[in-house]
Amino acid sequence: MQDTEALSRIAAAVTPAVMVSGCGLLALGLDNQAARMTGRLRELAREFRATDDTRRLRHIQTQTAILSQRHRLYTFALMANYTALLSFLLTSATALWSGAATQQPIMALFGGGVLLLATMAVCTLLSVRLSRRAIEIEEREVQEPDAPPSIIPK
Repeated sequence: MQDTEALSRIAAAVTPAVMVSGCGLLALGLDNQAARMTGRLRELAREFRATDDTRRLRHIQTQTAILSQRHRLYTFALMANYTALLSFLLTSATALWSGAATQQPIMALFGGGVLLLATMAVCTLLSVRLSRRAIEIEEREVQEPDAPPSIIPK
């Protein structure tokens, strides 16, 4: 493979990867919002456990349901964002390796970076899902205080 062909292939691979920057900025904002919802839900769960005021307990249950819905939306948005990032990375990898007869060191290094970013996206998707499961436990405790922990959805 000639150097100009290698550079051309890298340019084709980098073009969709530019979207990764946009995905990263969106992820930063979405993760911040999800973290705020997580913190507030945990505060409400602590207050729920500490209060005996029936009226306040109903208000906490209502707020918890609303905040949990918001958290669910942020979780879905984050997962969609990281899935888009993964898609852009796979597009880059496909452009990089399509028709490559030999692997030059620069292609291998760039390809390794693309694969590492793809791994990061998959790990983040799994982490976001686990975060949602933790919030579901807090919500269940407030909404159904007598329910056993084993009924928490997976």
